[in-house]
Amino acid sequence: MTINWANPLLGLPFEPSLEHLGGDYWDVVEAACFPETRLRFRNDDLLRQLGLDPAAVSRDHLEAAYGRFEGRQPLLALRYHGYQFGVYNPQLGDGRGFLYGQVRDRRGRLQDLGTKGSGQTPWSRGGDGRLTLKGGVREVIAAEALHRLGVTTSRTVSLIETGEQLYRRDEPSPTRSSVMVRLAQTHLRFGSCERLLYLQQPDQLARLLHHVQRTCYAHLNEADSPLLAMVAELVERVAQMAAQWMVAGFTHGVLNTDNMSLAGESFDYGPYGFLAAWDPGFTAAYFDHTGLYAYGRQPAICHHNLKLLLQPLAMALPLEALEAAMTPFGSVYEAAYRSGLLRRLGLIQPWVTVHTMDPPDGDLVTLTLQLLAAWKVDYGDFFAGLGDQVSRSDLEEPDALTPWQAPEPPRQPWLAWRDCWWSHWRGLPRDGRTAARWALQRWNLTRTPTRPVIEQVWQAISDHDNWEPFHQLVASWRWTGAAQPEPAEQTQTHPRGQPHQG
Repeated sequence: MTINWANPLLGLPFEPSLEHLGGDYWDVVEAACFPETRLRFRNDDLLRQLGLDPAAVSRDHLEAAYGRFEGRQPLLALRYHGYQFGVYNPQLGDGRGFLYGQVRDRRGRLQDLGTKGSGQTPWSRGGDGRLTLKGGVREVIAAEALHRLGVTTSRTVSLIETGEQLYRRDEPSPTRSSVMVRLAQTHLRFGSCERLLYLQQPDQLARLLHHVQRTCYAHLNEADSPLLAMVAELVERVAQMAAQWMVAGFTHGVLNTDNMSLAGESFDYGPYGFLAAWDPGFTAAYFDHTGLYAYGRQPAICHHNLKLLLQPLAMALPLEALEAAMTPFGSVYEAAYRSGLLRRLGLIQPWVTVHTMDPPDGDLVTLTLQLLAAWKVDYGDFFAGLGDQVSRSDLEEPDALTPWQAPEPPRQPWLAWRDCWWSHWRGLPRDGRTAARWALQRWNLTRTPTRPVIEQVWQAISDHDNWEPFHQLVASWRWTGAAQPEPAEQTQTHPRGQPHQG
């Protein structure tokens, strides 16, 4: 094989950080050889994040590095265990992907490049180690939509079609194959620690935790106990992530502990789903027969998975201190959910701080959820419709705000919500209204990738090899607008006549 060492992707300054921990955590693997490689998606934003000029990275560079895996050794399949639908499974690990390498981004943060669909590993358990093209398309869609909605998430660098025919029980077969590469803070999981408890290897656990702290929580290096400080921050990050999912109307689908990142980052998108109508009982995975991982259960499941994580962590840290670190989960979640939902409603700090904490007409978050439960409006369209109304009118009277989707909502919950939202709007200064319009555009999607939307995009690819709808959908989520407006220097006035300092 002739390797093009001028490929800028091969010239990235990889750091063998995880490799230096030793072979207790991974197996060296080889990537599959595919019949062909055809680039279907590239993320130039992530190339810039890695310090590369996208104009200098060609299609062939991406296909060579991330489809044919030229010039990159070693490739590591990570070992881990996990609770899967409540049952412990010690037979897990990277079964169709591996850690391609670790590299620092432009901000100096160590990032993982990980693959999915790159071939069989010791942990494939009889599987073919491949990723369907539809699965790859879905993962790109999930990550890009969530990123735009403000969720801390892994993102896809590239998606390459690989020319094989795959057979799956949950897709019409044969179906097309692909390999993707994603960027994440780490691919180490709760299950990475659970495995070391199962094997009773406290020294290896301590070594792994120090690696995670140095790479994902380096700002805690000077703390009295960096590992305890890391656990406390992980609890906060997971609570915030759960709130971000709920605000986004997103259901991960498979919240097993092997799908929970030690960086508190959302990743690994399989049978996920975005809400159509508001439904706390919505399940994304067809095999989740009991609704264990339903949309409305996600915060509780994340909290439960953190409690399970304390069991292995107690081999290295005092259990009492670990349990104390869990305490803020609920309050952090509630604050993050409230601020996130208000942001989607256009009400952002610092313009609404006092008014948001002491609304005169009822709690807007509660009234929003009551309206969504009563009105069979698509969840994402609710926020997009509000943004459209605000963009076209100054809404000087509450009656100017009218229902934007049929059927009309029940009158009582609509009026209660409308009057409460408008009272916030009325109290905003001029630059606050500018910021509200900005927030409604920035933090909402004109088109939410619900199942019918994804199926429509996939049908064009499957039937006609037409990728235009896919690329248009993803491009519609790239924020190219201005940064958040800054408040004016002058004192703002609270609607009740009290001064409100932004």
